[in-house]
Amino acid sequence: MGADKAGKSLREVSIYNTLTKKIEKLAPLHPGEVRMYVCGPTVYDVAHLGHARAEIVYDSFRRFLEYLGYRVIFVRNITDVDDKIINRAIEENRPASEVALQYTVKYFIDTLRLGIKHPTFNPKVTDHIPEIIVFVKKLIEKGYAYESDGDVYFSVRKYQGYGELSGQSLEKILAGARVEPGEKKRDPLDFALWKKSKPGEPYWESPWGRGRVGWHTECSVMSAKYLGETLDIHAGGMDLVFPHHENERAQSEALTGKRFVNIWMHHGLLTVRGEKMAKSLKNYVTVEEVLNRVDPDTFRFFILSTHYRNPLDYDEQTLEAAKKGFDKVRRIMVKLGEGVEEEDRSAEALEEEVLSHLCNDFNTPRALASLMEAANRILEDLNKGEVSKGFIHVFFKLWKILGFLQEGAERATLRERRLVEILVNLRNEARSSGNYGLSDKIREELNRIGILVEDSKEGTVIYMF
Repeated sequence: MGADKAGKSLREVSIYNTLTKKIEKLAPLHPGEVRMYVCGPTVYDVAHLGHARAEIVYDSFRRFLEYLGYRVIFVRNITDVDDKIINRAIEENRPASEVALQYTVKYFIDTLRLGIKHPTFNPKVTDHIPEIIVFVKKLIEKGYAYESDGDVYFSVRKYQGYGELSGQSLEKILAGARVEPGEKKRDPLDFALWKKSKPGEPYWESPWGRGRVGWHTECSVMSAKYLGETLDIHAGGMDLVFPHHENERAQSEALTGKRFVNIWMHHGLLTVRGEKMAKSLKNYVTVEEVLNRVDPDTFRFFILSTHYRNPLDYDEQTLEAAKKGFDKVRRIMVKLGEGVEEEDRSAEALEEEVLSHLCNDFNTPRALASLMEAANRILEDLNKGEVSKGFIHVFFKLWKILGFLQEGAERATLRERRLVEILVNLRNEARSSGNYGLSDKIREELNRIGILVEDSKEGTVIYMF
């Protein structure tokens, strides 16, 4: 058993650790507090179903930990400077910062519609450039990195554990390594910590000239700033294990000499009708598109019906089946007051069964199967007057643990209110810079989800319905 800061015992949770390739007990470094970092989006386009799976899985896991009594410090970054953003800006002939701002706002709105709790911290890369430069300088001073014609590279062979996370030997990695045109690194294995900027690209002044951060560096710096040098959990998609997380681990442990992450938690990839989702295949499904078809609870049910580590295939038939399944829960909601007033020990048994599944590598399919069996029982017994109100209460409580059934005021928590304020501030930033098209777009999107924004001489007023 774990314990909170008051010494109260907390239920043990076990999660599959990608590094050790086995299920391990979660043992937070700080009693009763879980420090968790999730790799967030690169904001160059609208959010798709792959993003949605990540958001729902880790939002549900966080809510579950909080229900057990853990305090969760949850960090999800925003990558707002990257090759993809720069390329989109060039295509559309506008500043990269404007592209990033537009899709950051859209991402926040999509997560709000999905019912995702806002992170404890949601740092942007461009707000952390000074810390990133210090991080790179220290790696150079320790002999783990070197400068080459304005670029700075990490010396992979100097870090002894490289390849352990992805289960690869250096020889295997080297066989697939390549040197991009213009790169002047000493070893094909080495990766960029800092990139020299090209003409027309965003840049920051640094000891190595004008440049910008490498993709992997940002997460090491921001996770350490908000969570410390060792994280309880680092999460993301399986496609990030290599090279992104492998490189994060190498550079962080090289700098601190400490273990970077205790548990690496990765979710499986999402396909569409058996194929990898891609715009070129015309099977690219956005969050907005799917939420125009089904409500957030149905979509969450669809996502969590597959174990987070398994691949998930999206098709209309499976989504429709999820809708029919969750409709049973809605039918019970209509009859909320029809249970009888009596003690029912089966409610305790149901709660124990569901929590046991969730504590064992966050097995949401089994937890949901238990809840659906209970739903069938409730629907059968309600007509006989044999279901206790206590059982129904526990039934709905267990759904809410995973983020279902957020209604009315429950959606407007202080943190969600803060998210709306962030979006409004981004809108005001767009207005101040003369980008009235984006400003109007943000207001329209907020209005669609029941948030009215009005401008007055005294400032901006927010109404939430």
